[in-house]
Amino acid sequence: MFLALRELSFARGRFALMGGVVALIAILMVLLSGLAVGLANDGVSGLQRIKATSFAFQKDVSKDSAFSRSVVGPDAVEAWQKQPGVAEAAPFGNTLVNARTSRGVEIDLALFGVETDSFLVPQPAEGSAPAHEGEVAISSTAAEEGVEIGDTVTLEPSGTELTVVGVLADQNTFGHVDVGYLPLRSWQEIKAGVQPGDDVPSRVYDEFTAVAVKAKDGSTVDLAAGDKAAGTSSLTREDSYGASPGYTAETSTLQLIQVFLYAISALVVGAFFTVLTIQRRQELAVLRAMGASTGYLLRDSLLQSFVLLVVSAGVGIGIGLAAGGAISSTPMPFALEAGPIIGATALLIVLGLLGAGVAVIRVTRIDPLTALGGSR
Repeated sequence: MFLALRELSFARGRFALMGGVVALIAILMVLLSGLAVGLANDGVSGLQRIKATSFAFQKDVSKDSAFSRSVVGPDAVEAWQKQPGVAEAAPFGNTLVNARTSRGVEIDLALFGVETDSFLVPQPAEGSAPAHEGEVAISSTAAEEGVEIGDTVTLEPSGTELTVVGVLADQNTFGHVDVGYLPLRSWQEIKAGVQPGDDVPSRVYDEFTAVAVKAKDGSTVDLAAGDKAAGTSSLTREDSYGASPGYTAETSTLQLIQVFLYAISALVVGAFFTVLTIQRRQELAVLRAMGASTGYLLRDSLLQSFVLLVVSAGVGIGIGLAAGGAISSTPMPFALEAGPIIGATALLIVLGLLGAGVAVIRVTRIDPLTALGGSR
């Protein structure tokens, strides 16, 4: 591998240019990864925090808008509670509202209605969980906007008032809106548009969005059988993310951008190494004439590519992480996670090596006699 390493040291300008391009691609990959994770968290982190393994919605409801269109009743809860493998099943309500706090802070909330004794009730980091009607526990991101424990949140235009009693530990958002947990009966009145002092029809308390199902540890629930018994349409918790507003469109767009970025990176790196291989033709011919095997020449070139890719990608990731840290402090939905970044980096290096490998195939066609005769 002497020639490959010596060239890296000797032709510093040429390899610095190539490395700079790879580093720029790595920076872009880190930023796209952070944006993809941030948007996903901002869209469905509230659902990710729920302990349910699946949701049972109204039968034949549109899957991409199930949380806004579905209506089920108590009979569905009872049917799911009897299904094999189900540890718990509880009603779950979801609706979006506009509100203003007693401090004058305007805020949008995704209200999650839950029974106060069910497994859906979260454990707040500050304050307490909602235990009585008219109480709400808000997400940490809502607290960052100026909502505090003890504030009164007035919903518009109904005028319903909720008292903030707790702040949740982690980010809890749904459709890029802060989540607020409150008792199911309060949620049902808000969903029905009941204003303070109005008589509430009894049917209001028999309607909610879905049945949240929690499977027993180590068990798998037969969703099809449960839907048949309860007259519902089920989605696993992960599949239900697509019912969050804009989630599918956002993730699909970013995934397509990332796919194109990976393809472009392979083509760019491959093009660079194609030019490099042509420039090294004479040196490689000399090695072939001295008895170097094709495998040796391939290893020589791929080692050079690997060193360049790893160093350049490392520099790019470092710059990307620094830029991502600065972006994370802004309101932009951006989150850096090790898994996606490591995966993207590994993919960049693999695709770069594949691109370089295709270029280095030219090595196997080198005729040492012709190459040496043309230069001497």
